[in-house]
Parts: sequence; C-alpha cells; structure tokens
Amino acid sequence: MTSFRSAALLAVALLSSTGLAAARDQIRIVGSSTVYPFTTIVAEQLGKTAGVKTPVVESTGTGGGMKLFCDGVGVQFPDGTNASRRMKAGEFELCQKNGVKDIIELMVGYDGLTLAFSKKNPPLTLTRAQVFLALAKNVPGPDGKLIPNPYKTWNQIDPALPNRPIEVLGPPPTSGTRDSLHELVLEAGAEQIPALKALKASDRKAFDAAWKSIREDGVYVEAGENDNVIVQKLEANPAAVGVFGYSFLEENVARVQGVKLDGVEPNEDSISTLRYPASREMFVYVKKAHVGVVPGLDKFAQEYVSNRAAAEGGYLEKKGLVPVPKARLAEAQANVSALKVMTGEGLPK
Repeated sequence: MTSFRSAALLAVALLSSTGLAAARDQIRIVGSSTVYPFTTIVAEQLGKTAGVKTPVVESTGTGGGMKLFCDGVGVQFPDGTNASRRMKAGEFELCQKNGVKDIIELMVGYDGLTLAFSKKNPPLTLTRAQVFLALAKNVPGPDGKLIPNPYKTWNQIDPALPNRPIEVLGPPPTSGTRDSLHELVLEAGAEQIPALKALKASDRKAFDAAWKSIREDGVYVEAGENDNVIVQKLEANPAAVGVFGYSFLEENVARVQGVKLDGVEPNEDSISTLRYPASREMFVYVKKAHVGVVPGLDKFAQEYVSNRAAAEGGYLEKKGLVPVPKARLAEAQANVSALKVMTGEGLPK
C-alpha cells in the first residue's frame, strides 16, 4: 500500500500546486461504447462492495474519450477512459503536452468487431475484400484504376451473395469500433484485391487513402455511439448489416446473427485465439495523479483486473467480454498493484 500512499501524496501536491484540487468524491470514466457495459458492471460492483460512490461512466466513443482524458490533470477532468483499441502515439503525446504524464494502461479483455444482421435471413459469409468493395468510397474498375464505388447490391460484388441492397449501419469516426473497422477489415480487405495490393507497392499514400475512405452516398449510415440502437435498426430492417462489438452480438443472439468473416465465425474461442480476423483488445486507461485524490480510483483499477471480474468464469465474461490468458491477467494485476505507468513505446500511429 506504500505505493498508493506515495501516489496520493504526489497527486495532492500536484493538484494543489496547480490550483485544481477540488471536492469530487465520485470516479468519472469516459470513452468507448463497446467497453462501456463492462466498465458499468465494474462500477456497480465497486459501489456495492468497496464503500465508495458508484463511478459515473459515460459513453463518448474511444476518440472522444481520449480527447477528454488527455485534456489535463485535475478533478474537472475524467479519471479514466475506455478504449476499444490501444491508445495511439499522437494521443499519448497530447496527454504529455497537457500534463497527463503518468498513465496506467489496463488490457482488460478481448472483443471482436462483428458484422451482424437479422435472424430473419439465412447465414452469410463475407470476405474482407467483399466488405471493402461494399464500403470503400473508391474501388478498382475493370482496368484496375480506382473509380467511385458503383456497387448497390451485394450480388453485384459477387453473384453468390444475396440480391439485397448494400446498407451498413456502423459507428462514427470518433468510435474505436470505426478505427477497428478500417484497420482490421478494410485495410486487410484492400490487400486481398490484386489491383490494390499492387497499388500499395507502387503508391502507399494512394493505397492508404483508398482503405481509409468510406463511401458517402448513403450506403454506410453512421448510427451513433449506442450499439443497442444498431441492433434495434437491424430488427426493423432485415436487409441491413450492422457493425459493433461481439458482446452486443452475444447479448442479442435471439435477434441477430454474426457474419462469418473470411470463413471464421465470431465466437469466444475464435476471438480469444485471434483466429477471427477482426479480433481486438479492450483497454482502460487511468490517471495515476488522480489516485488518492478521487476516492476509490485505485480500487476501481484493482477490481477491473481482479480474478472475480476478468478471469475465465468471471462476471465480465458472463457479460460478453472474452477473458485474457492467466499469465497476462497476472501481469496486469501486478502493474496495477505497483501503479506502473506506460512509456509510450510501441504505440500505434
């Protein structure tokens, strides 16, 4: 407990010296809509068992959460943020610039970015290349050169696919799920197309522009940060496909079904072993400077990576979060106990 006491003293001194120390007796967490339900459960558990007020958890999207988190140190700023991807190097630099120097990183489990649709339809299998051709703003034409996306129905991409309009409901640019859609599906899908693979070798900037640009003709519909809204819209429109985290698919298996991606079905086993091509890691970031200033923040971090929460059979798995391996969970527990801060090395750009 010495490390927690030391951290508390340092944090109080820092906040007092900057004139930011003020009364706040409730933890505030922002960030990813995908991680939101898991953090909410941890918050509720903390409120029941730790003798502190139940933390306030807001769904702002991963990108929006990072911006709020990195705005500064002090009780007027969030104590932590959820992320459905790892913090980017630019976000880490923004944090450092604004005085958010010591950040504790928790990898709390796995999720899979899933494409889902109504159970009123027969099962569907898509390749990532087909998803790219459905969603990209520009796609290769007959001569291999990029042209505005002409595809209106799935069977125009491949005659074996359904003769249904392409309509995809997904997250906005501020969402970590949107980042994962680009990086895990669209970029990989572009690389599966010979003309774009050649473009990558000859003109990397043009290739990057191709997979990073989603069409703006109404085929892709930004449905906000609330994934439950997408599920409701899929029920109302059986022709549509939705994009959200695996946990929402698992929670709604009576209403929607997952698309096999490159022949692999999204399930706990394929996601935890990273066989499912759109598997991803879930993160929570906490400010060390707020430990001891906002009551219970240390307990919140400890609870999140505790065996009862994050281990196999824990209450987070029962909610849909795929647990991390035992060794990695033990490492996370040790890092939280020692209040070990991240260095910024190896972060994605």
